[in-house]
Amino acid sequence: MRRMNGHSASFPFVVEGLKRLVERIDMSSEPYYPGLEGVIAGETAICTIAGGLQYRGYPIEQLARKARFLEVAYLLLEGQLPNQEQLADFQSILVESGDVPEPVIDLIQQIPLHAGAMDVLRTGISALAHFDPQQDDDSRAANVAKTLRLLAQIPVLIAARYRHSQGLPLIKPNPELSFAANLLYLIRGTEPTASHERAMDVSLILYAEHEFNASTFTARVVTSTQSDLYSAITAAVGTLKGPLHGGANERVMAVLEEVGTADNAEPWVREALAQKQRIMGFGHRVYKTGDPRATILHESCAELAAEAGQTELEQIADTIERIVREEKGLPPNLDWPSARLYHYMGLEVELYTPLFVVSRVLGWAAHVIEQSENNRLIRPRSRYIGPERRDFVPLAQRG
Repeated sequence: MRRMNGHSASFPFVVEGLKRLVERIDMSSEPYYPGLEGVIAGETAICTIAGGLQYRGYPIEQLARKARFLEVAYLLLEGQLPNQEQLADFQSILVESGDVPEPVIDLIQQIPLHAGAMDVLRTGISALAHFDPQQDDDSRAANVAKTLRLLAQIPVLIAARYRHSQGLPLIKPNPELSFAANLLYLIRGTEPTASHERAMDVSLILYAEHEFNASTFTARVVTSTQSDLYSAITAAVGTLKGPLHGGANERVMAVLEEVGTADNAEPWVREALAQKQRIMGFGHRVYKTGDPRATILHESCAELAAEAGQTELEQIADTIERIVREEKGLPPNLDWPSARLYHYMGLEVELYTPLFVVSRVLGWAAHVIEQSENNRLIRPRSRYIGPERRDFVPLAQRG
Protein backbone atom coordinates (compact mmCIF):
# COMPACT_ATOMS: atom_id res chain seq x y z
CA MET A 1 0.00 0.00 0.00
CA ARG A 2 1.29 3.47 -0.89
CA ARG A 3 2.17 5.47 2.22
CA MET A 4 0.64 8.90 2.86
CA ASN A 5 3.00 11.09 4.94
CA GLY A 6 4.28 7.91 6.51
CA HIS A 7 0.88 6.87 7.85
CA SER A 8 -0.85 4.32 5.60
CA ALA A 9 -3.40 3.61 8.35
CA SER A 10 -4.76 7.16 8.10
CA PHE A 11 -5.96 6.71 4.52
CA PRO A 12 -9.31 5.04 5.36
CA PHE A 13 -10.10 7.80 7.85
CA VAL A 14 -9.35 10.49 5.28
CA VAL A 15 -11.63 8.79 2.76
CA GLU A 16 -14.39 8.37 5.35
CA GLY A 17 -14.07 12.01 6.37
CA LEU A 18 -14.34 13.13 2.76
CA LYS A 19 -17.45 10.97 2.29
CA ARG A 20 -19.12 12.55 5.30
CA LEU A 21 -18.23 16.02 4.05
CA VAL A 22 -19.65 15.33 0.60
CA GLU A 23 -22.83 13.87 2.10
CA ARG A 24 -23.27 16.93 4.30
CA ILE A 25 -22.71 19.28 1.38
CA ASP A 26 -25.15 17.31 -0.76
CA MET A 27 -27.86 17.38 1.92
CA SER A 28 -27.40 21.09 2.63
CA SER A 29 -27.76 21.95 -1.03
CA GLU A 30 -31.07 20.12 -1.42
CA PRO A 31 -34.21 22.27 -1.19
CA TYR A 32 -35.98 22.29 2.17
CA TYR A 33 -39.73 22.86 2.48
CA PRO A 34 -40.79 23.56 6.10
CA GLY A 35 -43.91 21.61 6.93
CA LEU A 36 -43.57 19.90 3.52
CA GLU A 37 -45.46 22.87 2.07
CA GLY A 38 -45.87 22.46 -1.66
CA VAL A 39 -44.21 19.05 -1.73
CA ILE A 40 -45.93 16.40 -3.86
CA ALA A 41 -45.69 13.38 -1.56
CA GLY A 42 -47.85 10.92 -3.45
CA GLU A 43 -50.57 10.34 -6.02
CA THR A 44 -54.28 9.95 -5.35
CA ALA A 45 -57.46 9.48 -7.35
CA ILE A 46 -59.68 10.41 -4.39
CA CYS A 47 -59.58 14.18 -4.12
CA THR A 48 -57.98 17.27 -5.63
CA ILE A 49 -58.00 20.98 -4.87
CA ALA A 50 -56.58 21.93 -8.28
CA GLY A 51 -59.25 23.90 -10.11
CA GLY A 52 -61.51 23.76 -7.08
CA LEU A 53 -62.18 21.05 -4.50
CA GLN A 54 -63.39 17.82 -6.12
CA TYR A 55 -64.15 14.36 -4.77
CA ARG A 56 -63.44 11.71 -7.40
CA GLY A 57 -63.91 14.41 -10.07
CA TYR A 58 -67.17 15.85 -8.73
CA PRO A 59 -67.08 19.56 -7.70
CA ILE A 60 -67.77 20.04 -4.01
CA GLU A 61 -70.39 22.68 -4.80
CA GLN A 62 -72.48 20.14 -6.71
CA LEU A 63 -72.09 17.44 -4.09
CA ALA A 64 -72.99 19.75 -1.21
CA ARG A 65 -76.08 21.13 -2.92
CA LYS A 66 -77.40 18.08 -4.76
CA ALA A 67 -76.14 14.92 -3.01
CA ARG A 68 -76.74 13.37 0.37
CA PHE A 69 -73.95 12.36 2.68
CA LEU A 70 -74.31 8.62 2.16
CA GLU A 71 -74.09 9.09 -1.61
CA VAL A 72 -70.78 10.88 -1.05
CA ALA A 73 -69.67 8.16 1.37
CA TYR A 74 -70.28 5.54 -1.30
CA LEU A 75 -68.48 7.69 -3.88
CA LEU A 76 -65.35 8.02 -1.73
CA LEU A 77 -65.15 4.31 -0.98
CA GLU A 78 -66.25 2.86 -4.33
CA GLY A 79 -65.18 5.54 -6.81
CA GLN A 80 -68.63 6.13 -8.32
CA LEU A 81 -71.95 7.57 -7.20
CA PRO A 82 -74.42 4.81 -6.29
CA ASN A 83 -77.64 3.97 -8.07
CA GLN A 84 -80.79 3.52 -6.00
CA GLU A 85 -80.24 -0.18 -5.36
CA GLN A 86 -76.60 0.29 -4.38
CA LEU A 87 -77.48 3.13 -2.01
CA ALA A 88 -80.25 1.08 -0.40
CA ASP A 89 -77.84 -1.81 0.19
CA PHE A 90 -75.25 0.62 1.57
CA GLN A 91 -77.78 2.06 4.02
CA SER A 92 -78.90 -1.41 5.10
CA ILE A 93 -75.32 -2.42 5.89
CA LEU A 94 -74.87 0.70 8.00
CA VAL A 95 -78.06 0.01 9.97
CA GLU A 96 -76.86 -3.53 10.67
CA SER A 97 -73.36 -2.32 11.67
CA GLY A 98 -74.25 0.15 14.40
CA ASP A 99 -74.07 -2.16 17.43
CA VAL A 100 -71.06 -1.26 19.57
CA PRO A 101 -69.80 -4.08 21.84
CA GLU A 102 -70.89 -3.52 25.45
CA PRO A 103 -67.31 -3.71 26.80
CA VAL A 104 -66.38 -0.75 24.57
CA ILE A 105 -69.36 1.28 25.80
CA ASP A 106 -68.40 0.41 29.38
CA LEU A 107 -64.79 1.44 28.72
CA ILE A 108 -65.56 4.90 27.36
CA GLN A 109 -68.05 5.53 30.18
CA GLN A 110 -65.45 4.60 32.78
CA ILE A 111 -62.81 7.00 31.48
CA PRO A 112 -62.57 9.97 33.89
CA LEU A 113 -64.87 12.83 32.90
CA HIS A 114 -62.00 15.29 32.74
CA ALA A 115 -60.63 13.44 29.70
CA GLY A 116 -61.25 15.26 26.43
CA ALA A 117 -63.87 14.01 23.98
CA MET A 118 -61.28 13.41 21.26
CA ASP A 119 -59.11 11.41 23.63
CA VAL A 120 -62.07 9.23 24.56
CA LEU A 121 -63.07 8.77 20.94
CA ARG A 122 -59.51 7.80 19.99
CA THR A 123 -59.53 5.17 22.73
CA GLY A 124 -62.97 3.90 21.71
CA ILE A 125 -61.97 3.46 18.07
CA SER A 126 -58.82 1.63 19.08
CA ALA A 127 -60.86 -0.65 21.36
CA LEU A 128 -63.29 -1.50 18.55
CA ALA A 129 -60.42 -3.14 16.68
CA HIS A 130 -60.25 -5.94 19.25
CA PHE A 131 -63.83 -6.96 18.47
CA ASP A 132 -63.56 -6.78 14.69
CA PRO A 133 -63.18 -10.25 13.14
CA GLN A 134 -61.47 -8.72 10.10
CA GLN A 135 -58.98 -6.53 11.96
CA ASP A 136 -55.90 -8.10 10.34
CA ASP A 137 -57.48 -8.74 6.94
CA ASP A 138 -55.96 -6.14 4.61
CA SER A 139 -58.01 -7.01 1.53
CA ARG A 140 -59.99 -4.23 -0.09
CA ALA A 141 -63.32 -5.88 0.73
CA ALA A 142 -62.36 -6.24 4.40
CA ASN A 143 -61.18 -2.63 4.65
CA VAL A 144 -64.42 -1.35 3.13
CA ALA A 145 -66.39 -3.51 5.59
CA LYS A 146 -64.35 -2.18 8.51
CA THR A 147 -64.92 1.37 7.32
CA LEU A 148 -68.69 0.89 7.22
CA ARG A 149 -68.63 -0.47 10.76
CA LEU A 150 -66.65 2.55 11.92
CA LEU A 151 -68.97 4.92 10.07
CA ALA A 152 -71.94 3.38 11.87
CA GLN A 153 -70.32 3.02 15.29
CA ILE A 154 -68.42 6.30 15.72
CA PRO A 155 -71.67 8.31 16.22
CA VAL A 156 -72.67 5.80 18.91
CA LEU A 157 -69.31 6.22 20.67
CA ILE A 158 -69.62 10.01 20.62
CA ALA A 159 -73.20 9.97 21.86
CA ALA A 160 -72.50 7.37 24.54
CA ARG A 161 -69.70 9.44 26.04
CA TYR A 162 -71.55 12.74 25.79
CA ARG A 163 -74.84 11.50 27.21
CA HIS A 164 -73.02 9.68 30.02
CA SER A 165 -71.24 12.93 30.94
CA GLN A 166 -74.64 14.64 31.09
CA GLY A 167 -76.24 11.89 33.16
CA LEU A 168 -78.48 10.83 30.27
CA PRO A 169 -79.20 7.28 29.05
CA LEU A 170 -77.75 5.95 25.81
CA ILE A 171 -80.20 5.97 22.89
CA LYS A 172 -80.23 3.35 20.15
CA PRO A 173 -80.10 4.51 16.51
CA ASN A 174 -83.43 4.92 14.73
CA PRO A 175 -83.32 2.97 11.44
CA GLU A 176 -86.04 5.21 10.01
CA LEU A 177 -83.85 8.32 10.17
CA SER A 178 -81.16 9.46 7.76
CA PHE A 179 -77.53 9.25 8.78
CA ALA A 180 -77.33 12.98 9.59
CA ALA A 181 -80.65 12.94 11.48
CA ASN A 182 -79.59 9.88 13.45
CA LEU A 183 -76.34 11.55 14.42
CA LEU A 184 -78.22 14.47 15.96
CA TYR A 185 -80.86 12.18 17.47
CA LEU A 186 -78.26 10.02 19.23
CA ILE A 187 -76.66 13.08 20.81
CA ARG A 188 -79.66 15.28 21.60
CA GLY A 189 -82.35 12.64 22.17
CA THR A 190 -84.89 14.32 19.87
CA GLU A 191 -85.41 14.09 16.15
CA PRO A 192 -83.97 17.15 14.37
CA THR A 193 -85.87 19.61 12.21
CA ALA A 194 -85.53 19.28 8.46
CA SER A 195 -83.25 22.34 8.35
CA HIS A 196 -80.95 20.93 11.04
CA GLU A 197 -80.84 17.56 9.30
CA ARG A 198 -79.93 19.12 5.96
CA ALA A 199 -77.33 21.46 7.48
CA MET A 200 -75.65 18.56 9.26
CA ASP A 201 -75.73 16.52 6.05
CA VAL A 202 -73.99 19.34 4.15
CA SER A 203 -71.35 19.77 6.85
CA LEU A 204 -70.60 16.03 6.77
CA ILE A 205 -70.12 16.20 3.00
CA LEU A 206 -67.78 19.18 3.29
CA TYR A 207 -65.67 17.57 6.01
CA ALA A 208 -65.44 14.11 4.42
CA GLU A 209 -62.20 14.46 2.48
CA HIS A 210 -59.45 16.97 1.75
CA GLU A 211 -56.47 15.47 -0.03
CA PHE A 212 -53.15 15.11 1.86
CA ASN A 213 -54.02 17.08 5.00
CA ALA A 214 -52.11 16.31 8.20
CA SER A 215 -54.41 13.57 9.54
CA THR A 216 -54.85 11.91 6.15
CA PHE A 217 -51.10 11.91 5.55
CA THR A 218 -50.67 10.37 9.00
CA ALA A 219 -53.08 7.58 8.05
CA ARG A 220 -51.15 6.93 4.84
CA VAL A 221 -47.81 6.85 6.68
CA VAL A 222 -49.17 4.26 9.13
CA THR A 223 -50.61 2.22 6.26
CA SER A 224 -47.32 2.37 4.36
CA THR A 225 -45.73 0.27 7.11
CA GLN A 226 -48.38 -2.41 6.36
CA SER A 227 -50.14 -1.75 9.64
CA ASP A 228 -53.93 -2.18 9.85
CA LEU A 229 -56.80 0.21 9.15
CA TYR A 230 -57.71 0.68 12.82
CA SER A 231 -54.15 1.72 13.66
CA ALA A 232 -54.19 4.22 10.81
CA ILE A 233 -57.55 5.69 11.84
CA THR A 234 -56.54 5.89 15.50
CA ALA A 235 -53.37 7.77 14.56
CA ALA A 236 -55.38 10.09 12.32
CA VAL A 237 -57.76 10.92 15.19
CA GLY A 238 -54.78 11.86 17.35
CA THR A 239 -53.56 14.17 14.58
CA LEU A 240 -56.97 15.75 14.01
CA LYS A 241 -57.21 16.65 17.69
CA GLY A 242 -54.62 19.42 17.35
CA PRO A 243 -55.87 23.04 17.35
CA LEU A 244 -54.03 23.74 14.09
CA HIS A 245 -56.06 21.01 12.39
CA GLY A 246 -59.47 19.70 13.44
CA GLY A 247 -59.55 21.38 16.83
CA ALA A 248 -59.65 24.84 15.26
CA ASN A 249 -63.45 25.06 15.17
CA GLU A 250 -63.57 24.76 18.96
CA ARG A 251 -61.25 27.78 19.22
CA VAL A 252 -63.47 29.69 16.79
CA MET A 253 -66.44 29.45 19.15
CA ALA A 254 -64.27 30.72 22.00
CA VAL A 255 -63.45 33.80 19.91
CA LEU A 256 -67.09 34.54 19.14
CA GLU A 257 -68.08 34.13 22.79
CA GLU A 258 -65.26 36.44 23.87
CA VAL A 259 -66.40 39.17 21.48
CA GLY A 260 -69.92 38.92 22.87
CA THR A 261 -71.81 41.64 20.97
CA ALA A 262 -71.97 43.02 17.44
CA ASP A 263 -70.89 46.47 18.69
CA ASN A 264 -67.75 44.96 20.23
CA ALA A 265 -66.74 43.02 17.11
CA GLU A 266 -64.80 45.72 15.27
CA PRO A 267 -62.79 47.08 18.25
CA TRP A 268 -62.08 43.52 19.38
CA VAL A 269 -60.73 42.31 16.04
CA ARG A 270 -58.68 45.47 15.43
CA GLU A 271 -57.09 45.14 18.86
CA ALA A 272 -56.41 41.44 18.25
CA LEU A 273 -54.71 42.21 14.93
CA ALA A 274 -52.69 45.04 16.51
CA GLN A 275 -51.46 42.59 19.15
CA LYS A 276 -50.61 40.08 16.38
CA GLN A 277 -53.03 37.62 17.94
CA ARG A 278 -53.89 34.66 15.74
CA ILE A 279 -57.61 34.44 15.01
CA MET A 280 -58.58 30.83 14.40
CA GLY A 281 -60.76 30.07 11.39
CA PHE A 282 -58.89 32.20 8.87
CA GLY A 283 -56.32 31.33 6.23
CA HIS A 284 -55.43 27.95 4.83
CA ARG A 285 -52.22 26.24 3.78
CA VAL A 286 -53.54 25.43 0.31
CA TYR A 287 -56.43 27.85 -0.28
CA LYS A 288 -54.98 31.30 -0.86
CA THR A 289 -58.06 33.02 -2.29
CA GLY A 290 -60.74 31.35 -0.20
CA ASP A 291 -62.03 28.01 1.04
CA PRO A 292 -65.02 27.01 -1.11
CA ARG A 293 -66.39 24.92 1.76
CA ALA A 294 -66.67 28.02 3.97
CA THR A 295 -68.72 29.79 1.32
CA ILE A 296 -71.15 26.87 1.09
CA LEU A 297 -71.57 26.49 4.84
CA HIS A 298 -72.07 30.22 5.34
CA GLU A 299 -75.45 29.86 3.62
CA SER A 300 -76.54 27.19 6.10
CA CYS A 301 -75.37 29.35 9.01
CA ALA A 302 -77.51 32.27 7.87
CA GLU A 303 -80.57 30.02 7.61
CA LEU A 304 -80.15 28.39 11.03
CA ALA A 305 -79.28 31.71 12.70
CA ALA A 306 -82.55 33.22 11.46
CA GLU A 307 -84.49 30.20 12.72
CA ALA A 308 -82.77 30.34 16.13
CA GLY A 309 -83.11 34.11 16.45
CA GLN A 310 -79.34 34.46 16.82
CA THR A 311 -78.62 36.82 13.95
CA GLU A 312 -76.32 38.93 16.14
CA LEU A 313 -73.78 36.11 16.13
CA GLU A 314 -73.80 36.27 12.32
CA GLN A 315 -73.25 40.02 12.51
CA ILE A 316 -70.25 39.46 14.80
CA ALA A 317 -68.85 36.86 12.44
CA ASP A 318 -69.40 39.00 9.34
CA THR A 319 -67.66 41.99 10.93
CA ILE A 320 -64.64 39.97 11.99
CA GLU A 321 -64.48 38.29 8.58
CA ARG A 322 -64.60 41.62 6.73
CA ILE A 323 -61.84 43.23 8.76
CA VAL A 324 -59.53 40.21 8.69
CA ARG A 325 -59.91 40.12 4.90
CA GLU A 326 -59.22 43.85 4.61
CA GLU A 327 -56.28 44.00 7.00
CA LYS A 328 -54.61 40.62 6.52
CA GLY A 329 -55.94 39.36 3.21
CA LEU A 330 -57.04 36.14 4.90
CA PRO A 331 -60.38 34.59 3.91
CA PRO A 332 -62.21 32.26 6.30
CA ASN A 333 -61.75 28.52 6.18
CA LEU A 334 -64.35 25.83 6.90
CA ASP A 335 -63.84 26.02 10.67
CA TRP A 336 -65.15 29.61 10.78
CA PRO A 337 -68.77 28.85 9.82
CA SER A 338 -68.90 25.28 11.12
CA ALA A 339 -68.50 26.40 14.74
CA ARG A 340 -71.54 28.66 14.40
CA LEU A 341 -73.52 26.01 12.56
CA TYR A 342 -73.07 23.48 15.37
CA HIS A 343 -73.85 26.17 17.94
CA TYR A 344 -77.19 26.90 16.25
CA MET A 345 -77.98 23.18 16.46
CA GLY A 346 -77.53 23.32 20.23
CA LEU A 347 -74.38 21.19 20.23
CA GLU A 348 -71.72 21.62 22.90
CA VAL A 349 -68.24 22.80 21.84
CA GLU A 350 -66.64 19.56 23.03
CA LEU A 351 -68.55 17.74 20.26
CA TYR A 352 -67.28 19.85 17.37
CA THR A 353 -64.06 17.97 16.59
CA PRO A 354 -65.53 14.50 17.20
CA LEU A 355 -68.22 15.40 14.64
CA PHE A 356 -65.38 16.06 12.21
CA VAL A 357 -64.24 12.45 12.77
CA VAL A 358 -67.71 11.09 11.92
CA SER A 359 -67.26 12.36 8.39
CA ARG A 360 -63.49 12.35 7.83
CA VAL A 361 -63.19 8.66 8.69
CA LEU A 362 -64.37 8.10 5.12
CA GLY A 363 -61.56 10.11 3.60
CA TRP A 364 -59.00 8.48 5.87
CA ALA A 365 -60.24 5.00 5.00
CA ALA A 366 -60.31 5.74 1.27
CA HIS A 367 -56.66 6.81 1.51
CA VAL A 368 -55.76 3.76 3.60
CA ILE A 369 -57.23 1.52 0.91
CA GLU A 370 -55.53 3.44 -1.89
CA GLN A 371 -52.17 3.41 -0.10
CA SER A 372 -52.33 -0.32 0.64
CA GLU A 373 -53.17 -1.16 -2.97
CA ASN A 374 -50.09 0.60 -4.35
CA ASN A 375 -47.82 0.75 -1.36
CA ARG A 376 -44.39 2.21 -0.87
CA LEU A 377 -43.02 2.86 2.61
CA ILE A 378 -43.19 6.60 3.32
CA ARG A 379 -39.77 7.50 4.67
CA PRO A 380 -38.57 11.07 3.99
CA ARG A 381 -35.10 12.41 4.79
CA SER A 382 -34.16 15.23 7.10
CA ARG A 383 -31.50 17.92 6.95
CA TYR A 384 -29.14 17.51 9.90
CA ILE A 385 -28.22 20.77 11.68
CA GLY A 386 -26.65 19.29 14.83
CA PRO A 387 -22.99 19.11 15.94
CA GLU A 388 -20.23 17.84 13.65
CA ARG A 389 -18.97 14.32 14.26
CA ARG A 390 -17.34 13.94 17.68
CA ASP A 391 -15.71 11.03 19.50
CA PHE A 392 -17.10 9.49 22.65
CA VAL A 393 -15.24 10.42 25.86
CA PRO A 394 -15.43 7.93 28.77
CA LEU A 395 -17.30 9.19 31.81
CA ALA A 396 -14.17 9.32 34.02
CA GLN A 397 -12.39 11.58 31.53
CA ARG A 398 -15.14 14.17 31.09
CA GLY A 399 -14.49 17.46 32.79
